[in-house]
Amino acid sequence: MIRLKNVSKFYYSKGVIASGFTKVNLKLDMGEFVAITGESGSGKSTLLNVISGLDSYEEGEMYINGEETSHYTEKDFENYRRTYIGNIFQSFNLVNSYSVYQNIELILLLNGEKKKDIKDKVNELIQKVGLEKFKNTKVSKLSGGQKQRVAIARALAKDTPIIIADEPTGNLDEKSAKEVIQLLSQIAKDKLVIVVTHNYEQVEPYVTRKIKMHDGKIIEDKVIRPVEKQKNPKTHTYKNITFANKIRLGIRNAFNIIPKFLLVFAVYFFITSALLSEYASFKKEEHLSSLEGYNWVFTDLSTNRIVVKKENGEPFLDADYQKIEEIEAVKSISKNDLLVDGKIYLNSDVSYVYGTAMELNTFDKELDLGRMPTNDYEIIIEGSPDYYFMSEELLNSELNREDLNTAQIKEDYKLKVVGMKYTEEETNSYSSSTKIYVSDKVMKDIEKEINERYSTIKTLYQNQYTSYLVAPNENVPVGKAYVSQEFEYLAENVNPIDKTIEIEVENMYYDEKLNVTIDKIYTKNNLETLLKLKDYEENASTIFISTQDYDNLFNKNVYQSSVFVEDSREVEEVAKELQDMGIQTLAIKDTLVSSGTSEILRIFKTVVTIVVVVALLFVSYFIIKIILKSRNVYFSTIRMLGATKKICKNLLVIELFVVSNLAFFAFIGLILLVQNNVITIDYLNNLITYLSIRDYILLYVILILMSYITSLKFAKSIFKKTAINAYKEEV
Repeated sequence: MIRLKNVSKFYYSKGVIASGFTKVNLKLDMGEFVAITGESGSGKSTLLNVISGLDSYEEGEMYINGEETSHYTEKDFENYRRTYIGNIFQSFNLVNSYSVYQNIELILLLNGEKKKDIKDKVNELIQKVGLEKFKNTKVSKLSGGQKQRVAIARALAKDTPIIIADEPTGNLDEKSAKEVIQLLSQIAKDKLVIVVTHNYEQVEPYVTRKIKMHDGKIIEDKVIRPVEKQKNPKTHTYKNITFANKIRLGIRNAFNIIPKFLLVFAVYFFITSALLSEYASFKKEEHLSSLEGYNWVFTDLSTNRIVVKKENGEPFLDADYQKIEEIEAVKSISKNDLLVDGKIYLNSDVSYVYGTAMELNTFDKELDLGRMPTNDYEIIIEGSPDYYFMSEELLNSELNREDLNTAQIKEDYKLKVVGMKYTEEETNSYSSSTKIYVSDKVMKDIEKEINERYSTIKTLYQNQYTSYLVAPNENVPVGKAYVSQEFEYLAENVNPIDKTIEIEVENMYYDEKLNVTIDKIYTKNNLETLLKLKDYEENASTIFISTQDYDNLFNKNVYQSSVFVEDSREVEEVAKELQDMGIQTLAIKDTLVSSGTSEILRIFKTVVTIVVVVALLFVSYFIIKIILKSRNVYFSTIRMLGATKKICKNLLVIELFVVSNLAFFAFIGLILLVQNNVITIDYLNNLITYLSIRDYILLYVILILMSYITSLKFAKSIFKKTAINAYKEEV
């Protein structure tokens, strides 16, 4: 069965070589009950560890069923221990946090047995060693004798051909020791039982062979009772541990030592909260940085603004606006985008207002001062109370219309402020947040002025372009034009009456043409009669057309609008929804240009965040590794019982996976409580608004990877040494 030929075992420690045993020659067969005796330090336990594959040897050859083992790898010895060896250790090597039943069950689960198939076998073994009353008792609460019985039952559960016992009665009283030896002698009838003992007299009535060692050598090998030669042993073909049993053991290990569980849970909870807080702080800084900058194209740099137009180039319809308003995060829509950047200016001798024109019917708030307008020339002003012009003195004041430097609009009227609304919006520019709510009539004038401001007007007469301006006048008939007497010079003294002028309006949205016929010529003498105007010199270079024709040139459908979202952090999401609707988008915050200093600071913050995150992961990893040192005994024990490196790694992965998941989802639960105002943590509530589902998933993946890497490295560290050395270092 087992043969040792000139086998030696040496130990190396700090440059010193010590001998465990030297030049041992030994043959052991099935059916033998062998007792190995000798004083302490004689090498008997070392010999036992080599025979059982728990320790290596440096010289000679050990044969198992005639097969050499000097070429065995650690994996080969794992398979050998699993198939041939059942150990009963002097120090028991039980899992103290497991019950009696779980300790015996463990060996069967590791060897691929299904939980439902082993219940009767485990109970039978518990009964066999007389521990029925302690079946569900944790091993840590048992006496030494009871623990040894559990160790024997566990060895019997493997049903291997070789039972190796190191001082199996060393911790037992005389009665219990006798019962254990009797039990081992019964087993030896069809197995090879090897017992190391200091008390040979105790085992003498039962052993078949005595081996005595001294100073690492066998000095006596005596047959006490002859045994009938047995055939080669029958061994089990063990299966790999089932996935269900891995899960079962991993979850059991996560909770079986409460202090350890709480420590690892606390570390993972800290990692989760620290990483999320750090990442959220970084995203907050990134977001705030993205809101800073300048742009020479737009005057309203609101970072929650999205400029939109339809991909097919067609104007917006009411149905389009209705769909946009249905997007949850949309706060408001400025239908004519040009109004957002084309501010209007109202002034008087005592005050002025500069802001965005808004349709009066979009105002749906309660006024802080005054009342709602009752005629076309009454308005409401909305703005921050920090703006000096937003004082009560503005209420009931009359402000003059300033037509954005548009000379063509000649109607002068005053607008009376009858209502005021204060906002809490913080901004660096009062013009970007001040809103002036006006009637439909005033809004049409403003839209016309804005369109004119962003348009190019060309006049073509007699196949040549002129430098004349175009203006409306209600006294001019539709389709006609009134020109000054200077206009005659363009046609080389040809009478311009009934001649055609082509007026073309071009802008980024449309190109509109209008043909009018010259109907009358105005002079200094008839200007007031024809057009109700007085200053000829001021108007001499103007072509007057009807108000209706002029409106047809500029009162067009809206081709570009601005959408304002509730929060600038929702801009990307809203833009994506708009794009899915066939609408082109331009987020204002993406057009802002930062200074070089801002870019340097942003890069610095990014680097610092990465360093902090990496440092957190490394510190947490080492803390977890230190805590897991308490698990060395457990994993060394199951390794000696036949568990492979892969099994140890998988069990640890599951154990850490369970704890990391509990910590992660506990923190997510805390976040949900904060978000739903069940508990109040202002700092956390402020940060989590910057996190998305993708961020939580990323953190989750990091935790899982960290658990996996920790498990891999921890398992690797255990298997750097032989099974017995790894265990001894931790006991």
